[in-house]
Amino acid sequence: MGGGRLRLQQAVDTELTPDSVEWCPLQGRRHLLACGTYQLRAAGAQNEPDTARLPVRSGRLYLYRYHEDRPAAPLAEAHRRDGHAILDTKWCHVLVAGKALLGVADACGSVELLRLVEPEGRDDDKLRTDSGCTLEPVSSLVPGHQCMALSLDWSTGKSGSTGAQPLHIISSDSRGQLHLLRVQEEGSSLRAVASWQAHGYEAWIAAFNYWQTQVVYSGGDDGLLRGWDTRVPGTSVFTSRRHSTGVCSIQSSPHREHVLATGSYDEHILLWDARHMKQPMADTPVQGGVWRLRWHPFQHHLLLAACMYGGFKVLDCQEALEGRQGAPVLVSHSMTNSLVYGADWSWLHSDSPQPLPSVALSRSDMEATDRPLEPTLGHPVDSSGKDLANPLASLMPPADEDVTGNGSQPCTLATGHDCDPAPGGSDRAGGLLATCSFYDHVLHLWKWEAS
Repeated sequence: MGGGRLRLQQAVDTELTPDSVEWCPLQGRRHLLACGTYQLRAAGAQNEPDTARLPVRSGRLYLYRYHEDRPAAPLAEAHRRDGHAILDTKWCHVLVAGKALLGVADACGSVELLRLVEPEGRDDDKLRTDSGCTLEPVSSLVPGHQCMALSLDWSTGKSGSTGAQPLHIISSDSRGQLHLLRVQEEGSSLRAVASWQAHGYEAWIAAFNYWQTQVVYSGGDDGLLRGWDTRVPGTSVFTSRRHSTGVCSIQSSPHREHVLATGSYDEHILLWDARHMKQPMADTPVQGGVWRLRWHPFQHHLLLAACMYGGFKVLDCQEALEGRQGAPVLVSHSMTNSLVYGADWSWLHSDSPQPLPSVALSRSDMEATDRPLEPTLGHPVDSSGKDLANPLASLMPPADEDVTGNGSQPCTLATGHDCDPAPGGSDRAGGLLATCSFYDHVLHLWKWEAS
């Protein structure tokens, strides 16, 4: 661990297998942590009807509170909610009608919005000690049919996002489709704007370009990384075959325009200049399939990766961002006989004087300006599932090498610049991070101090 010191603060038994973890980015709520779980229950007895013998995917959503004054066990459970197996969770980066919203993608194909309900007479000090926080469902939508919702992303990922633009969610599913959804009526409902076929097999990941939110990216089990213009749904901006197997993770940098990170079952993390998608800026092997990537909220050059059997890594992308090849691994930690699917940085210990904005959606925002597109069903999912003992993993035969274009025009993006969400915060090193250990049923809380 040449890039610093990693210290385990706590290991929390989640009972079910955890696969998604998300720290809340909103000021006054940054001590809150959401964790989603995925459990494949055994089929019914042989004498039961066929429908009863099908595997059942169940899950539980946890809400934890971090207490800095309890060093022995700083994470305490605040709320739990049982339901369908959870594949992805994301907090909205801005308040919607004064409320914090959490998006959840589940195994029944639903994208659900949950509202954080806080104690009466809330103030920051009370919220840090009161156990009254809960997550209340406010809206759900099943944009696809007979599929699992595999991922989601909010259009608000860049600090400084406001309500000037309609609030959107992009989600992906196990039939290879993408779904563009609009949040309307002050966050109380979701409306499907467009759906289109993006991949031949599972679309493992979908993500916004946070700087130009009409552009979204997707990665699939067909080994393709693709870009899309949502103003013309289904129109591919580029197609890359640079990853050799399924593309599982994508995140646009919230700090530097045009910077994109992608990860794959091929055990490589690629950094891209989104204006030039024929060749990545850096290619880092990490010895594990890359299920999730997270840019540090304040350290612009740090990238956290959940690498399945390879544990988790922290990459230093500074040289790559300056135009020099290389994004070395600063910190690496493996989990023996387990899988790390979820990993996320905490926003704590980085003081940001500017509050995140609140979105008040107007009636004009709620009116449809995008022409809905009927979804096109893709390759059916194998009813027997892929490796039921490891329900999220999937292996792919090698795809074509190198990057190919599809003849479409490249993204037309503005001149790049940086966004510092916390003046002075970029000088802070290290911080808290959380990871999910799938087979062990453990949520780990880590303290990392950079050297």
